[in-house]
Amino acid sequence: METDNMEFNMKTILILANSSGGLYDFRSELLEHLVQKYNVTVGLPDAVKVRELEELGCQVVTTPMNRRGINPKEDLKLLWAYHRLIKKVSPALVLTYTIKPNIYGGLICRWRKLPYLATITGLGSVFQQKGLLLKTVVMLYRLGIRKASCVFFQNNENQDIFSKYRISAKNTRLVSGSGVNIRKYRMEPYPMQEGFCFLYVGRVMKEKGIEEYLEAAEALHSETVRFQIAGYCDEDYQERLDRLEQRGVIEQLGFQPQMHEYLAQASAVILPSYHEGMSNVLQEASSTGRPVLASDISGCREIFTEGETGLGFRPRDGADLIRAVKQFMRIPVDERALMGRKAREKMGREFDRERVIQAYLEEIDKLVGERKEQR
Repeated sequence: METDNMEFNMKTILILANSSGGLYDFRSELLEHLVQKYNVTVGLPDAVKVRELEELGCQVVTTPMNRRGINPKEDLKLLWAYHRLIKKVSPALVLTYTIKPNIYGGLICRWRKLPYLATITGLGSVFQQKGLLLKTVVMLYRLGIRKASCVFFQNNENQDIFSKYRISAKNTRLVSGSGVNIRKYRMEPYPMQEGFCFLYVGRVMKEKGIEEYLEAAEALHSETVRFQIAGYCDEDYQERLDRLEQRGVIEQLGFQPQMHEYLAQASAVILPSYHEGMSNVLQEASSTGRPVLASDISGCREIFTEGETGLGFRPRDGADLIRAVKQFMRIPVDERALMGRKAREKMGREFDRERVIQAYLEEIDKLVGERKEQR
């Protein structure tokens, strides 16, 4: 192994992630803390929010990545890119987010005997399947995070699944997802006018429950009941969305880098997702003071209290989503406003992002300090 030979690099932290937008939107506050004490380099496959990350004080390096599936040729390119980047930066510590950075970044860190922290932001659909793909992912995860100094989980179910498949690390911590910036997503007055505006926020894809959302929109839309969609198409839905919009079934808002004003106008936010780590969308909606209607799954159910701050429904079940929407529309407007206020209170008690940041800073400062002592 090549050893660090520059004191400067003892103050360098490398972060590997699969999305510049996700890193900036949900972890910019952590980055703000880190750049005050460390030199922060970030490896990312896209340039969507590189400018914003650089303005925070991060150095951004492009790392090629196919976010979907396992392609040996492309994944080897990513592994090699991580190897070159880690060798060049020679960081004191590496943070990884999402499956491929966790696995391939973890493999390089393990080989180079670098301390690293991994974050499980969700497990996707692969752990709901059987066969060779599941066995391959389990094997890769075992190899990738076995030597991680700490693995951060965002919900108990993901932690239990890792235990079931004997995927282990030196230490684990459970945090409330990425948390929500309750100052940015401030409380807004509830819309008291007649009618309803339901809002879907996220990538337009099957596993986010877009099929069920569109089913509900077709069944329940009217002049006084609107269904909005904010997000870009991650799968082949655009023509269908355009047809539904022409018929007045939905309203397309497109991808919106700032969602607060749209959350403020919504009667409720709907998330019919099939799996989540800990939904940022629900946290942001709740912090704004909006009730949520969400799949009754881990990563969603922790965020709302049934009947008090939101309503749950069975995942992959359009009829049950329609039932939940009808139930919500029967609630008087002053009670819906009260649900929103209670949702805001819950975010302040349980999901304030500052608490999540402190958990990361504790682990980071401890590990960097230990490495300095070893030199």
